[in-house]
Amino acid sequence: MAESAPVTGPRAQARALLAELSTAEKLALLSGDTPFWAGMADIALRDASHRHPWPAGQRPPLALPGLQFVDGPRGVGLVGGATTFPVPIARGASWDPELEERIGEAIALEARSFGANWVAAVCINLLRHPGWGRAQETYGEDPVHVGALGAAMTCGLERHTIACVKHFALNSIDSCRFLVDVQVSERVLQELYLPHFRDCVEAGAGSVMSAYNQVNGRWCAEHAGLLTATLRQRWGFEGLVVSDFIFGVRDGVAAVLAGLDLEMPFQMVLAGCLEQAVQQGRLPMARVDEAVLRQLQLQLRVPAGDYPISLRGCPAHRALALRAARESIVMLRNEAAVLPLTGLGSLAVIGRLAAVPNLGDRGSSDTRPQPGCVVTPLEGLRRVAPALTIAHDAGEDVACASHLAARCDAAVVVAGLDWRLEGEHIHPADIAPILALMPPPRWLERVLGRRLQEVCWRPLARLIAWITSHAPEPRAGDFAAGDRTDLALPPEQVALIRAVAAANPRTVVVLMGGGAILTGDWLAEVPGLLLLWYPGQEGGRALAEVLLGQLSPSGRLPLSLPERQEQLPSFDPRARRVVYDLWHGYRRLQRQGQRAAFPFGFGLSYSRFERAAPQLLQPPDPPAIRAGEQRHLVVVVEVCNVGGLAAAEVLQLYLEPPGRLLERPRRTLVAFARVPLEPGESRRIELVVPLRRLAFFDMERDGFALEAGLHRLVLACHCEDAGQACAVVLPAAFLGP
Repeated sequence: MAESAPVTGPRAQARALLAELSTAEKLALLSGDTPFWAGMADIALRDASHRHPWPAGQRPPLALPGLQFVDGPRGVGLVGGATTFPVPIARGASWDPELEERIGEAIALEARSFGANWVAAVCINLLRHPGWGRAQETYGEDPVHVGALGAAMTCGLERHTIACVKHFALNSIDSCRFLVDVQVSERVLQELYLPHFRDCVEAGAGSVMSAYNQVNGRWCAEHAGLLTATLRQRWGFEGLVVSDFIFGVRDGVAAVLAGLDLEMPFQMVLAGCLEQAVQQGRLPMARVDEAVLRQLQLQLRVPAGDYPISLRGCPAHRALALRAARESIVMLRNEAAVLPLTGLGSLAVIGRLAAVPNLGDRGSSDTRPQPGCVVTPLEGLRRVAPALTIAHDAGEDVACASHLAARCDAAVVVAGLDWRLEGEHIHPADIAPILALMPPPRWLERVLGRRLQEVCWRPLARLIAWITSHAPEPRAGDFAAGDRTDLALPPEQVALIRAVAAANPRTVVVLMGGGAILTGDWLAEVPGLLLLWYPGQEGGRALAEVLLGQLSPSGRLPLSLPERQEQLPSFDPRARRVVYDLWHGYRRLQRQGQRAAFPFGFGLSYSRFERAAPQLLQPPDPPAIRAGEQRHLVVVVEVCNVGGLAAAEVLQLYLEPPGRLLERPRRTLVAFARVPLEPGESRRIELVVPLRRLAFFDMERDGFALEAGLHRLVLACHCEDAGQACAVVLPAAFLGP
């Protein structure tokens, strides 16, 4: 008798493993490996989310090592020396997908050194309102920009781990994320709020995390329209769909039927209901097999390799963190060429934030760098300019700070936000209904016996939920401030800025933070303004290099900074229902005929650039477009650095559509490229524009359609810049889903 052929390939291996599993084993693979109450105690008593990865799918008898999950938008969030990079909104200001891919690979390497193989570093919810508490975790307000950077991060992570893209979808208010129902049309979804997720799926993402919120009346983890119709059928996603952590599932059977494959990180809602649902025929085993098969395939595609501890915070990764901080700094104002600060004998550095590590909020994306590894602005200046006399004042006494500023040749005020003023937020009342769904702890069965436990547990669970729902708001702590409804600086910081600027005409303000900060009340009093964001562990050095002229600032805004809050969409952090439309950020400002204080894509440089008018590489071919054979245009741009300093220009190409069939945004970003140039250097750049970015979503035909007529492609310095245009006439064509 001939021997059977060996099973080869991840898909075939996964099917062979699936055949060995019992029904109970399959159902167990649909939940994280950690029991709920033990896991909650681990978080409460040991800060577990920063101590170890969260496991799922470990089955030693089958040689399955499992999936080991860590968070990581700004670096691996575990204690042990991982590199802390600038937050994603800062890296969004770099407009540098190549750098983002390298950072993704570095995060993946460090994650593997901790035993993790599944990394949730791709946070790509659009910044609909810049007061969102987690603005720091995304790349910006535009789907093309966010999609390019998210796809780059995905590619980097997938070299050594499984990338997890989150939060699917429309999760952009934090303080009501467990309550809010986002009402949105299919056109708005497909044109604005989902294309960046599609970019990450097409880049090879292995997993997608559902969001906590509702969309059009359905919780995201139970939303077949999102998880199946869009993600799998429209985009062809073959990976794993995982719930957001702990409180991401309400109805377990509905979630699995809708397309959820795994509840994380604990044995919770799914563990308590799926066995009975299968027995009663409410959940087909074919759907269970499908979810298990996806997880098995994912486990089998994790590359083997040796990932030593020495990878954490290694020189190469610190160099990447420094490069990211350098590229992310945005110069917003430079009156009378106050920057760079040259010819100094003394410098006053003022503000509490100048001398303390300020890396971002203390929620799920928090990192724990080794003591002494974070270069603050003050320390960075002292390292870069050891011969310069630098004096620091925390700014608690405004008079003392202004006296110090008056005695020095120039002054730098470091102001802005920290984890006390913005960040991830949990309101206890919002999670109470989910707590009532939890299975009882095992000790209760031992104390009461199984039958008595079954009788007593549900009333006890409801009591726990009631107590939780009436708990007070948490004080400043790990999940502190949440969303911001006032985008101005705290009054004491404004008073400090004004006093220092009055005392020294060479005053530069450096703003830290993740979301927008209004500057209108004091901007005219300050000649220099830099946006530093939360710059990671090497940010202080990067700032010093820019301030002192060793490096030109090259960041460009990934969001619109408004003149006043009234220019923004409505924003209620405790909303139960909200309507999302096409109009936020620069799209909204253009529609209203208003200008931003600093527009999307804006940023100044120490150098100067000249650009030739953009040209099409070749004209469009209408028959080929209609037949689906031509799917993109190529625009060619010549750019030259005519200044005296090496610097980077960011080429931004915007579409001005015909807009005769229906209302469309006046301008939308369709392509960009970051171009580093030496003095006198010229480069020819090709910008590839997929036709889908020029189209609108036709709800009647359920797909993207080109509008016939003249389309202007505008090469601009930012979204409000008149720029230089090339015109292209396109035919009416249906492009499909």
